[in-house]
Amino acid sequence: MRKIFTLVLVLGGLFAGTHVNAQTKGWRLGIAAMPGVATNGGYGFVFGADVRLQTIIADKTAFTLTTGITQFFKKSPIDGMGYIPVKPGIKYFLGDNLYVGGEVGIGFGMVKNSGRSFIWAPSIGLSFDKIDISVKYEDASDFHFNDVFNTKNNYTKQFALRIARGFSLK
Repeated sequence: MRKIFTLVLVLGGLFAGTHVNAQTKGWRLGIAAMPGVATNGGYGFVFGADVRLQTIIADKTAFTLTTGITQFFKKSPIDGMGYIPVKPGIKYFLGDNLYVGGEVGIGFGMVKNSGRSFIWAPSIGLSFDKIDISVKYEDASDFHFNDVFNTKNNYTKQFALRIARGFSLK
């Protein structure tokens, strides 16, 4: 728990920096903390951190590529688990600040023989000068590459609040 507290403090310190416009051309980097809650199974609290690259590809539309770490914390007696996601996605700005987004990708289990997961994550958010805040639903279902529809468990679903600090890479 102390590691999570330290991570939150470090990420919080990143929010006191330069001005970034959410819809500027060029590459941007976002660093985020994501507290969440599992929606089923024996898990309760979820915490993640991610790094996201973003660039505008069309009017009001941005391409994103996200990776990081997501950890599900147990409710007794089930052990906690986590994965490392790799998710390309799209953000579409409905106005100056409001956007909807979607990502699909793969999650790699952090324990030996834990496999991979197909991930999909819709979101809605607000993007301001330095801060991006969104709410997302993320579902990471276990699968085998030979049988995409063979799901083993549904315990890796969550709602999360993503609070990010953006940096221009110009």
